Amino acid sequence: MNTEIRRATGLLVIEVVNSNANGDPDRESDPRQRPNGLGEISPVSFKRKLRDLVEDHDSLFFQSLPETYVNNSERYSILESRGRDLKSITGEMSNDVKNFDQKKFLESTFVQKYWDARVFGNTFLEKGANKGFIKTGVVQFGVGVSISPVNVIRHTNTKKAGVQEDKQGGMAPLAFRIVEHGVYCMPFFVNPNYAAKTGCMQEDIDLLKLLIPRAYDLNRSAIRTDVRIRHAWYIEHLNALGSCPDYLLLETLTPKRIGEATIASMNWDDYEDKTALPEELQAKVSSVSDLMLV
Repeated sequence: MNTEIRRATGLLVIEVVNSNANGDPDRESDPRQRPNGLGEISPVSFKRKLRDLVEDHDSLFFQSLPETYVNNSERYSILESRGRDLKSITGEMSNDVKNFDQKKFLESTFVQKYWDARVFGNTFLEKGANKGFIKTGVVQFGVGVSISPVNVIRHTNTKKAGVQEDKQGGMAPLAFRIVEHGVYCMPFFVNPNYAAKTGCMQEDIDLLKLLIPRAYDLNRSAIRTDVRIRHAWYIEHLNALGSCPDYLLLETLTPKRIGEATIASMNWDDYEDKTALPEELQAKVSSVSDLMLV
């Protein structure tokens, strides 16, 4: 297996149309929004969609993956899954969690089994576990923030059948909460410096690159019907330490708002799209690709 992972900078340009890309549980599932009106999509929310795609080995998506994944599905379980058995997972880490041994850890069932732990890292804490199990990941997603403020629309849902047995029906006041339109930019970073700590390999990163374009299309819901990844930029550096500052790449590929940036946009035409790096930055990196077009 190819274990060499290249340093990479990524940027997701996400268009939200009449949808709630990420509800805020502290505000009755209102679309996440900053005090200045800018919308947010949390890294946890996006990674959850990737995990869900990997976890369902019987799905059409997983079965359509290259044979290296389908034929070795036991390597692509998900640590952050619902109903997980914490005691069993602790046992998978090693026979003696108190005496951490990195070499044994990388050979453990835990590392060989959980794709998301290898890629995103893990902060698995169990009573008596050694701090050596707390690992930051090779891949980190940042907060997705909208370029302009977003308008949140709230409607009341009606139910013909009552929720309670003795009720005939009713209303769910302001339960339908959506962003009218917004364009969000979410950065992500591939840092091979931590690969030896989590057991992450290039094949794990290759799977991530196959997952990203499908994250929203294959995870639609009643409140999240139209979330479009316009671009999924993936920029590989010339070396493992990085050959160009991340911020220069991110700023260059971020769409520019046309007109008044403090007013919510209405459609994609309100932005000047960015489709390539200028020559001076192109020369500083190994490759630039849009995963949506691969």
